[in-house]
Amino acid sequence: MSAYLVLDDGRVFEGEPWACQGEAYGEAVFSTGMTGYQETLTDPSYHRQVVIMTAPHIGNTGMNSQDQESRRIWVSGFVVRNPSPTFSNWRAERSLEDDLVSNGIVGIKGVDTRALTLHLRERGAMRVGIFSGSQLSRAEMVVKVRSTPEMAGAFLAEEVTVDEIKIIPAVGVMRFRVAAIDLGIKSATPRNLAARGIEVHLMPASITFEEIKSGGFDGLFLSNGPGDPATMGAIVALARSALDESLPIFGICFGHQILGRALGFDTYKLRFGHRGLNQPVLNKESNRVEITAQNHGFAVDLPIDGTFSTVYGLASVTHISLNDSVVEGLKLLEKPAFSVQYHPEAAAGPHDANYLFDDFLRMLEKHASR
Repeated sequence: MSAYLVLDDGRVFEGEPWACQGEAYGEAVFSTGMTGYQETLTDPSYHRQVVIMTAPHIGNTGMNSQDQESRRIWVSGFVVRNPSPTFSNWRAERSLEDDLVSNGIVGIKGVDTRALTLHLRERGAMRVGIFSGSQLSRAEMVVKVRSTPEMAGAFLAEEVTVDEIKIIPAVGVMRFRVAAIDLGIKSATPRNLAARGIEVHLMPASITFEEIKSGGFDGLFLSNGPGDPATMGAIVALARSALDESLPIFGICFGHQILGRALGFDTYKLRFGHRGLNQPVLNKESNRVEITAQNHGFAVDLPIDGTFSTVYGLASVTHISLNDSVVEGLKLLEKPAFSVQYHPEAAAGPHDANYLFDDFLRMLEKHASR
């Protein structure tokens, strides 16, 4: 039996059914990481995306309960070339395919994922469908793919956020309390904050600034997550209220885009986005190169050289991508706020950017008591 991966530009790749059979739709994105597929699958930022793994062998180390980044697998579909028929790791509890099936994920194997990636790099990210066991013609498949919603304009935070406030206690002595807006947060993030003596209160995306202010928090964390930052008007307004009160802010990925919009700047859709565990970023302040984990399809439109004016005073770009000069970090010079476009918690690695949690801690030490 054949399975088909159908792009909205009409290109069709043939493969074999894998994991669940049926139909799956989303935005086609590729990840260049050779490891970390479990963290990718369970990252809520991949909600409504079909992930293509460029590494040829996936599933070798199986799956376990410790490396889950959230409560479930979020990808719409999963595309691999050669899934491993066996798994071997001292921490493994089950196979990758077992987890895909239990989460109802439609997959396809035997696809030339590198040719597919090159096609997406040339044409840009686009809608895609996976069809296995289907009686549709290729033309009918293309029509169905083109009828699905695009990622631009997608409001997805409400589908991935927590239902109610959850508290992650500080490890050891509690030094600060931080409100973390869950827009699709990974579990490694509150772990990193808690390890530094920060009690983390995970907040639903529907939270208001009045509720945060009444809680007497020392800082605000804006998490990663899926969707178009242009749809996040309420959270942008919340961030502005926090800036008005000089509440220390740290944002990553989606949170970085929200902070950029709170400063009055636009965001835009990247041609094919940055994804995977090996994205090189220049830290302009230290002049060092960091290898980072990323997953984003949008970016903030900012001047990358020198300082620039915002409604909250001067700001500067602190990090840029060495692949395409996309803004990867910013900070305010007159308010306690900074953000990065990548993932400093970086499960399953690399850990070059873990120092950013220490930077946030120092910001809290300096400003939280004011």
